[in-house]
Amino acid sequence: TNITNAAATRAKGTQSKAHIASPPPRWRALRAGDVAVLCPPSIYRIHSSLQSQNMMSRIVFLSLLLGHTASFLPKAAHARLPSSSPPVRDNDAVRMSFDDDYYGPPGLSSLSVSELKRLLAERGVDFRDCLEKRDLIERLENSDARPSVPVDMPLSLTQEETRMIDTFKRVSPSVAYITTIVQPRAFALQGTEVPSGAGSGFLWDHQGHIVTNFHVIAEGQRGVPKRVMVKLEGMPEALPAVVVGYEAEKDIAVLRIPNQFLPEPIDVGTSNDLQVGQKAFAIGNPFGLDYTLTTGVVSALGREVQGYAGRPIKGCIQTDASINPGNSGGPLLDSRGRLIGVNTAIFSPNGGMGGNIGIGFAIPVDVVRRVVNQIIRFGKVVRPSLGINVVEDRILRSIEAQARRRLEGVLVAETIPGSPAAAAGLRPSTFRGDGTLVLGDLITNINGQPVRQVEDLLSAVEERNEGEMVVLRVLRECEPDRAEMLRVQLVPRDSLQNNTPSKGRGNQSNVVNGGRSWQ
Repeated sequence: TNITNAAATRAKGTQSKAHIASPPPRWRALRAGDVAVLCPPSIYRIHSSLQSQNMMSRIVFLSLLLGHTASFLPKAAHARLPSSSPPVRDNDAVRMSFDDDYYGPPGLSSLSVSELKRLLAERGVDFRDCLEKRDLIERLENSDARPSVPVDMPLSLTQEETRMIDTFKRVSPSVAYITTIVQPRAFALQGTEVPSGAGSGFLWDHQGHIVTNFHVIAEGQRGVPKRVMVKLEGMPEALPAVVVGYEAEKDIAVLRIPNQFLPEPIDVGTSNDLQVGQKAFAIGNPFGLDYTLTTGVVSALGREVQGYAGRPIKGCIQTDASINPGNSGGPLLDSRGRLIGVNTAIFSPNGGMGGNIGIGFAIPVDVVRRVVNQIIRFGKVVRPSLGINVVEDRILRSIEAQARRRLEGVLVAETIPGSPAAAAGLRPSTFRGDGTLVLGDLITNINGQPVRQVEDLLSAVEERNEGEMVVLRVLRECEPDRAEMLRVQLVPRDSLQNNTPSKGRGNQSNVVNGGRSWQ
């Protein structure tokens, strides 16, 4: 409903009143300047929750509601708005139509997966069980903001100290102490069970799922032990846990304990937007000292750590928060107590079981969330693949700075020989003989949905099934005037495990292959 601009009316020497149509029952009016918008209670609650946010968050919300996003955003942000893909050429064997209702209202469907998760995280809405983009949209539409609880701050403590204490008190009940139990050898003198290993974990949901590292419960070549015991804070004794499933390559395992009288699960954040220098907290059981809090910062991003199964885990978080033997599987948290990673390894110059020297590594929560959801839902990790390796977002930003132009999408670093991506003609980034980097294809869209970050492409691929066909919009050599549509069939990732990626000359892995592989 438009409200007459009173100043303009007075300038004309006339007097008039703003007229607002009678809203439906229980509808409320949102006002911004001389514009009022009638909306249902659910939208009004979302707007009310943004009152404490910065002005840009409120402007973006109203602009999405009004359908005039471009007019509200600064010029630099216009490039991020979704644009219609170029029409498929007649010689392309691709004809697709997309259901506009599949992903909900047009305003929210124009946001990427990472942007939707950021909105949910900022509002304190749990989205750990959302497997597809439409789940994120539905959760955002139906959620109410979590009210902040004021904390009484003693005069002897600073505000930062009080916040840290509050975070520990809130999170520590969901941190688990995990031990594995083995049977002694058949001819041993004693027939009792003995502890074999110990580590940390944390409560994932109200159904009793516990997340930890696979190497915490694994028994070397013997695989998973017969008995795993889990103890949460306040429990009189440890409970036997069932191993739901595990992913050895990502060093992640999921356990389950009875779901009676459980504390609140840990809050889940995001890792794609982490910044070097931000605070990081670790809670775990180093050397059996239960519920130990250590603090530090995010020291670096995109580290590659040798995984338990022998394959590298890419994109790991490096932190100087003390991580020691026994911390494995425990949570790495941001300053608001949200999970940003799972502590998995420490750097030991001499090898073996050395203590912390200020260099620890954690698996990023974006990877953890995808793996855990699939283990809970399917009992294993179901991994359809395009057959490419891609450049990590932070490295792409560095390439942008050197190229002095915007690269909005996901850059192909390598293609796997014999993969559907190679068959469809996706081109990787390569090096000339003089070491100059030649940019490959930039993926900007998949099945009509925008791809702005690696997380967007990962989520879109993992929402689909093996054998399903997807359509990619790519920019050849990252040139905006060279857009093409490619049709690619997803295949099981396991079928590509033994293939060697195709890449250019030079040590490309140190330059552009810092991203997560096997997309």
